[in-house]
Amino acid sequence: MEQNYVTNVGQQEPKFKFPTEIVELPSKGLLYPEENPLASGKVEIKYMTAKEEDILSNQNYLRQGTVIDKLLQSLIVTKINYNDLLIGDKNAILIAARILGYGKDYEFEYEHSDWDGAKKVSVDLTSLENKPLREDLINKGTNSFEFTLPSTNTTVTFKALTHGDEQSIDRELKGLQKVNSAPSEVSTRMKYIITSVNNDTDKKTVREFVDNYFLAKDLRAFRHYYKEVVPDVDLKTTIEVDGYVEEGVEISIGVNFFWPDANI
Repeated sequence: MEQNYVTNVGQQEPKFKFPTEIVELPSKGLLYPEENPLASGKVEIKYMTAKEEDILSNQNYLRQGTVIDKLLQSLIVTKINYNDLLIGDKNAILIAARILGYGKDYEFEYEHSDWDGAKKVSVDLTSLENKPLREDLINKGTNSFEFTLPSTNTTVTFKALTHGDEQSIDRELKGLQKVNSAPSEVSTRMKYIITSVNNDTDKKTVREFVDNYFLAKDLRAFRHYYKEVVPDVDLKTTIEVDGYVEEGVEISIGVNFFWPDANI
């Protein structure tokens, strides 16, 4: 990552300069409109300071589940609309922020059937790479993909979710919980991901399709394709514990990701 410096805001003669880094986004900016700052494919973030430590320990943010977003919003120097961030690009910024704040080594618990309980494993976060981007499937400046469901031959268009979409999904799920103790997160997410069914973009049509006509085997194929083509960081790595080596282990980004020394 390329290192820059940003001066403290609001002073005529800045006393301090904060080092910053440029994060390369998995999307390369190709899914954002040209006028969006994120279309550059890069975001500048600053190193963590005592201010960010205060955010991480803010009990209100912790209770509300917003602490990570508050942290990233504080660290991002580039003037962007945070809600526009694709989730995969947000993940890249999250990992870069963790490396700059607490170093590249990250420990998490991993459980295997051959082991007696879970064991702590360590991964070098700098070894993680962005997933290969299928640029041939992208119409530059448009967040839209197409897939034909194998069983019903139905053609759907879909988008990569943004932070704003995730917020809307969370609000809808909380509303559904008031009438249903266990609302379907999968189907709710699908209603935001899918943007048209056989060229019909009406939201009512999309929701009816997801609720009543989306076959389980088609859903499985769709989810696999979605994960393959949507920009993101490849969170799979190889772990080694007591001479045991396993490839393709998905890194667990849990509560201790930004609290490496916390006993929680």
